[in-house]
Amino acid sequence: MEIDINILRDNLNNKLEESGWDRMLSPYVNGLSFDHIMNTLIEHVENGKRFTPKFKDVFNGFHECPYDKMKVVIVGQDPYPQLGVADGIAFSCSRKGKTEKSLQYIFKALYGEYEDHNNDLRRWANQGVLLLNTAFTCEINKIGSHYSIWKSFTNYLFENLDRHKPKTIFVLMGKKAEEWQILLPNQKIFKVPHPASAAYKGGVWDHKDVFNQVNVELEKQGKTCIEW
Repeated sequence: MEIDINILRDNLNNKLEESGWDRMLSPYVNGLSFDHIMNTLIEHVENGKRFTPKFKDVFNGFHECPYDKMKVVIVGQDPYPQLGVADGIAFSCSRKGKTEKSLQYIFKALYGEYEDHNNDLRRWANQGVLLLNTAFTCEINKIGSHYSIWKSFTNYLFENLDRHKPKTIFVLMGKKAEEWQILLPNQKIFKVPHPASAAYKGGVWDHKDVFNQVNVELEKQGKTCIEW
């Protein structure tokens, strides 16, 4: 079955319009650079290379965090690579009963343990936390496979966030996320290792109390704290 690029674009544009992100992202999404991203992903599908999350879900992070409400950006690396786990919101795994390892370590940092917590991070997004990965898709079971595909979009996004949303709090998780700091000179930056790194350090994530630090900074800015 032939995939209609215009239908894909319309679906994504609708999500952006509903959350107010169209004012920043529509020029890119409706341009040739985004055509290249979509055509590349379509070509992968036609060649039998499946990717995650589904294309209709790649902008869920924007959809669930309205533009005018956004005050914190958490940046990871790329989506969970397993089929059917990533839901378009970084670190969230709402479609699977099991909590993925990275989210387990995040919950442990927040609550002291990770059992019986809601894996759906829309509750954070709805409070103004934009949860992104530097690549918005990846090939099934191939971590890092789509960084180059999304590089121009991520570049456009961060440059415009820095220009139009200064003093936003950014939490850069891991080396891949930290590479983008150069585009964010007007933002408040916190840097921590990626939660997945805890797997190689005896299950201990050096989170630097970052979630509490975010709320301290929000209070300084006169904004409502996040209920993690």
